[in-house]
Amino acid sequence: MKKYLLGIALTLVLAALWTGAVLAQDGTPTDDEVNAVAHKLYCPVCESTPLDVCPTDACRDWRELIRTMLADGKTEDEILQHFVDQYGARVLAEPPKQGFYWLIYLLPPAVILAGAVMLFRSLKEWTRPKTVPADSGGEQGAASSPAKDDYIARVEEELKKQK
Repeated sequence: MKKYLLGIALTLVLAALWTGAVLAQDGTPTDDEVNAVAHKLYCPVCESTPLDVCPTDACRDWRELIRTMLADGKTEDEILQHFVDQYGARVLAEPPKQGFYWLIYLLPPAVILAGAVMLFRSLKEWTRPKTVPADSGGEQGAASSPAKDDYIARVEEELKKQK
């Protein structure tokens, strides 16, 4: 019985030591945590490059700044707001859903919808059979205009002269 109690006590001591070592590492954010925030930002220096994959020294420094801010207990929103305050909303991977930026979300679907309506109407018009007015008499009615009548009359006269 004494061996069992000693084994349980040893197991509890080792478990407490192992847990303590893990808890001591929680103060430093991991690369995954830093990249989760950096992925939502674009490099303020490089054009169209996400901060989490940008190879420049400036971006490396900004990722370290994110790591420091996370270690200080700042939230993701606070870090993003810090970068917006420093460099403007252009650094955000996803524009804020407020003010003028609503156009970014509303304009593309509106343009696609308007294009679909125009395409539908055009296809409907192209597939509709053309109707000819009843009084025109088909193609002969179109050929009986005064200008064409004079031309036909002259052509017929020329043909008669050649015979």
